[in-house]
Amino acid sequence: MKTAINLRHSAFRHSGIPAIRDQRLAIRHGGIFVGLILLLLFCLLGPCTVAAQTGQVVVLHLNDTIQPISADYLKRGIDRAADIHAQAVLVELNTPGGLLDSTRTMVGDILASPSPVIFYVAPAGSRAGSAGFFLMEAADIAAMAPGTNAGAAHPVVEMGKIDDTMKQKILNDTLAFLRSYVSMRGRNVDAAQDAVQNSKSYTDQEAQQLHLIDVIAPDDRALLNSIDGRTVKRFNGTSQTLHTRGVNLVAVDPTVREEIMDRLMDPNLAVLILLAGALLIYLEFNTPGTIIPGALGTLLVLLALFSLNLLPVRYTSLALMVGALILMVLEAKFPSHGILAATGTVALVLGALTLVAGPIPEMRVQLATAIATGVAFGLITTFLVRIALIARHNKVLVGPEALVGAVGIAQQELTPRGQIIVHGELWVAEADAAVAAGDSVRVRGVNGLKLLVEPVQERVTA
Repeated sequence: MKTAINLRHSAFRHSGIPAIRDQRLAIRHGGIFVGLILLLLFCLLGPCTVAAQTGQVVVLHLNDTIQPISADYLKRGIDRAADIHAQAVLVELNTPGGLLDSTRTMVGDILASPSPVIFYVAPAGSRAGSAGFFLMEAADIAAMAPGTNAGAAHPVVEMGKIDDTMKQKILNDTLAFLRSYVSMRGRNVDAAQDAVQNSKSYTDQEAQQLHLIDVIAPDDRALLNSIDGRTVKRFNGTSQTLHTRGVNLVAVDPTVREEIMDRLMDPNLAVLILLAGALLIYLEFNTPGTIIPGALGTLLVLLALFSLNLLPVRYTSLALMVGALILMVLEAKFPSHGILAATGTVALVLGALTLVAGPIPEMRVQLATAIATGVAFGLITTFLVRIALIARHNKVLVGPEALVGAVGIAQQELTPRGQIIVHGELWVAEADAAVAAGDSVRVRGVNGLKLLVEPVQERVTA
């Protein structure tokens, strides 16, 4: 009995235990295999998950005057932030000011932005002057770097002389525009109005003490770290908490079109292009058929008119420039000992100087540019017109008519017809009186292919 039991236990030990051991090993190996798969998936998907969790901030750089191209650039940056669901839009600002119409457009885009907008006056030495102050105060977060300033935002009207009532209306309208969003941002309305009404300008420390800005930071990373976790109240009444620490900065650079148009918005360059184009077009009219000056001049004039169309232009100044060109042409046709040319040059300088009614000096034609272009254009135009008129009064220098007045030699006796040599060419000639062979004759006219000649006193031997 014991033997049977021992045999049974022995059979169980030699047959069942290895099977159980194999099952345990299989389970263990399977677990390791599953673990390796999970680890591999984590390695592959982990970076994507981390990237998805890392926020993004769109960065723009406004380092120029405020004009329609600036407004297009800001709108494109805000749209880019909305497309990638960015945490915020960071605009580094350095501007002397600009056009009020463009400023209103940009403020509207800031207030309607799906992502919070941060305006940061930087680097040190930068400013948010005039229109830049309006933009900074419209932002969800207003910040400045040490050594910067903002303000001096009084509206300037350059479109001719206006009465005091109209000036007051413009000022009141501008103040109301500023109050409409400064109070919603929770900033100091009185200090903001003082920057407009009395052209007050503030340093970074003064602006923070007066609650015109929220942060002073030395660089953009320090700024983003300092506002991380801050809750801002959006203009639509909602609240949003900022998560800006360690975010990826997505730079939005100006396009080639924006860079070209931004250069053309310089009124000094626009005047240079306009006058250069006008000069090339005149050359085309003076020498028809050259094509290249006319085509290039037309292109330059169109570019100048396009850029001037985006700027506040005085049409009376444009008329003054046209009148200057007329005076220069009259000088060549009716010589006045330089009086008409000098008057036209002065009119051209005055017209160019007052052509663009910019609200800030950076958006006006500089005195040096107006004088240099006006005097140079006046001298060149007067010189070219005078040459053209002189050339028109000169005798024809090609064809048979060019021989009138030339002296030739009779190759045979003219009785009254024979052959002569003029300018190395053999011609049939006819004289009123007999001419001996070898005598000199002068061409007095042309009749078809026959020259009409007359004898000359001296005899020339061949």
